Amino acid sequence: MSTPLPQSVDPRGHQPPLTQTADKIDAVSQPCKLFAFPGLTMARQASALVTSKWLADAFRAQRKMRILDTSWYLPKLKRNPKSEFKRRHIPGAAFFDLDQCCDRSSPLDHMLPSEELFADYVGRLGIDNDTQVVLYDCSEFGAFSAPRVWWMFRVFGHGAVSLLDGGFKNWELEGRPVTEQYTKPSSAEFCASLNRAWVKTYQDILDNLHTKKFQVVDARPAGRFRGLDPEPRRNTEPGHIPGSISLPFHLFLAPSGHFLPKQQLADLFSRAGVDLRRPICVLCGSAVTTGHVALAAHESGHPGVWVYDGGWSEWYTRAVPENVISEGKGKHLLLF
Repeated sequence: MSTPLPQSVDPRGHQPPLTQTADKIDAVSQPCKLFAFPGLTMARQASALVTSKWLADAFRAQRKMRILDTSWYLPKLKRNPKSEFKRRHIPGAAFFDLDQCCDRSSPLDHMLPSEELFADYVGRLGIDNDTQVVLYDCSEFGAFSAPRVWWMFRVFGHGAVSLLDGGFKNWELEGRPVTEQYTKPSSAEFCASLNRAWVKTYQDILDNLHTKKFQVVDARPAGRFRGLDPEPRRNTEPGHIPGSISLPFHLFLAPSGHFLPKQQLADLFSRAGVDLRRPICVLCGSAVTTGHVALAAHESGHPGVWVYDGGWSEWYTRAVPENVISEGKGKHLLLF
């Protein structure tokens, strides 16, 4: 088993609040703690966000830890994350490929893999159920694809997973080491247990239009939500699901690329009309930026955000025109 971090260590670099009591300790000041949620058991939960200093210190201390570069980019950026990883990455890191660790039988991008595929994939990266996992990506945002992988580990029952706050961008800005050297990790055995309650389908969202049992949050940029800016995928027009709430993923990040402080995250939800006391389901184009909403809600005290994995790509394809709300073209049936 890996050694829990001392409770006095704050992985985000802040001092624990002086108002904490023995029975109410902030998750940030206690990086590993017991966690329970209906349908999911995570024996150890790591702080969602860690600083580059924390990561550098943990690496030097040779903790049982695996660092993963989870970079993925929209095709229009013409960036190859695998090639970039080979040229430079954080020492000790391995590459997590979202295009490989997914359901490749699905016509939709990045759908969750089966338990068996996920377990095999992360096991080949040297991760077992006692491994502390730290994720980052190389996006200019500071975080783009890594929050999705953070949620993936959690939905498959692994709570000992953290995001490098500020990403590779800030790691480099702080002058921390990068390398092109890579040593393939020894395989490990990982047991995955999917929390199916956290994964919503098209039918679930369709039913919710009438039952309104949960809130639907859309993480795409506001222009795509409104139907005014183009979608990045062919044969898909922009717009949104009736009754959904727009909370673009980038709003949760400071200009530096770091996640906003907890109170500011909670305020974002409140101003958008999202009630953190109620269930939340998030979507985006193909599930990649849903992780920002999930992580921000987690930091704000929410027990676990659900994801509509098919996202706007599936909804636009399957929905009747009146369920595609748009200020632009919308959806029209072809008449012959």
